[in-house]
Amino acid sequence: MVSQKVTIKNPTGLHLRPAGILCKEAMQYKAHITFHYRENTANAKSVLSVLGACIKSGDEIELVCEGEDEEEALAALVKAIENGLGE
Repeated sequence: MVSQKVTIKNPTGLHLRPAGILCKEAMQYKAHITFHYRENTANAKSVLSVLGACIKSGDEIELVCEGEDEEEALAALVKAIENGLGE
């Protein structure tokens, strides 16, 4: 299991488009990918789960990847988030 904290830079937070991009990226990996925000845990491969977390700009989440390609998955997701998820 690997994890890393990352700050959401999107001006509007994780609304539908960036949430979809995050999920699409996460689904490329076999690892189980979740993130923690406050007391909540969300499945990074589920758009509804990501949207339900209500992540706003400037919020810090902790990505957690567990599985055979966990290192690659974590690096790719952190990079995608830091690049603004297409925005």
